[in-house]
Amino acid sequence: MAYAIYITEALVCGSRQNNTSDMSYLLFTREAGMIWASAKSAREERSKHRYALQDFSLARMSLVRGKGGWRVTGAESLENLYFRSPSREARTLLRNTVRLLRRFLHGESSAPALYDDVVGTLQALSDNAKEDIEFVLALRILHALGYIAPKDVYRVLIETANAHEACAALSPESAAHGRKAIERALTASQL
Repeated sequence: MAYAIYITEALVCGSRQNNTSDMSYLLFTREAGMIWASAKSAREERSKHRYALQDFSLARMSLVRGKGGWRVTGAESLENLYFRSPSREARTLLRNTVRLLRRFLHGESSAPALYDDVVGTLQALSDNAKEDIEFVLALRILHALGYIAPKDVYRVLIETANAHEACAALSPESAAHGRKAIERALTASQL
């Protein structure tokens, strides 16, 4: 029986070791959402995929869905967002965003708009990555996942094309209401 091969972009959000040389990876994919996928012999030096599957890497993946779950059959590295980050603040923003995704995004549910928003924002980080970007991105992620309802006060932050444009529209009032909404979502979700 032949298995279908799914080719998609993915952000590597975490990894863990299996057996001697195998690895399992938590992948935020464009088409399948957040999935765990295993890769045989990924820790060996002869592995072709080990550099493409580092944490915080953006890669084009070939995945197969088998009886035991997802398997990585191919990986082509596009870039490592952590090493590409221009400053310590940008790396902190990347780490916090991945933590937020790991905390709230569960299961295989397609979210291409969320994927494009998150990856586009992380790729466009510059030397002056501020905490405003982190706040706006967290607000947009929690809204896309259904944890925050849109309100008129911060609606412009959610509905703009990307998080960088939303930061330009940030006002003290929208920031205060948005931060309260994030705090409520974090406590009410119990995750």
